[in-house]
Amino acid sequence: MTDFHGRKAVISGATKGIGKSIAKAFLEAGATVIGVYGSDRNAADTFIEDWQADACFQENRLLLYPCDVSDESSVLQFFAEVEEKFDTIDILVNNAGIRRDSVLAMMHAEDWQRVIDVNLTGTFNMSKQAVLLMLKQKYGRIINITSPMAHMGFEGQANYAASKAGQIGMMRSLAKETAKRRITVNCISPGFIDTELLEGLTPDQLDKYKKMVPMKRFGKTEEVAAAVLFLAGEKAAYISGAVLEVTGGL
Repeated sequence: MTDFHGRKAVISGATKGIGKSIAKAFLEAGATVIGVYGSDRNAADTFIEDWQADACFQENRLLLYPCDVSDESSVLQFFAEVEEKFDTIDILVNNAGIRRDSVLAMMHAEDWQRVIDVNLTGTFNMSKQAVLLMLKQKYGRIINITSPMAHMGFEGQANYAASKAGQIGMMRSLAKETAKRRITVNCISPGFIDTELLEGLTPDQLDKYKKMVPMKRFGKTEEVAAAVLFLAGEKAAYISGAVLEVTGGL
């Protein structure tokens, strides 16, 4: 595992699912993790409790902040506190995401907008402020957690697919804008990963989706986290503008 001692990683959606495993992997690799969570304070408290006995907690390498990534003022306040405490950051993982599924003809406008706001505008808000801090040291890693739905599309997920496709387009533009400043920007595209985002699917749906995967199983959050650490490391310095799929061959 790459050594991340001295590195500062901001992770959105850090207290559940894939984000929780990403945060854990960075902590175990020696990084300072600045985690962002939305409205689920219980999940944040549980996450802190899990690490209170660990050395990283005693070393002040784990901090959690409430922040609505879709709200610019909330993001500005968060980054002002981060800049005051750390001056700059090394890594941003845009992991925060939601789903509100419905066929397009029956989709409520607010459900369309909320998914776009969190998944896509949230990535914009967080990336913009992260770049401004990374430019101070002319170094950084930005990693967006996107989805194969960006190019596959599933019925009932027009809003989710659009938001994830938008993340990829934004990433490719930003990668070109920051390349000369040693800031890489990439996406990781997890397939069916065993997280709470699969909750709400019927047993028939779960069986159908598992059969679609050539490996015939859902992925583990730890497998996504390993890919994130690779792209965040020094050995990935020449990888930018790319989408790394973690899909079991989907």
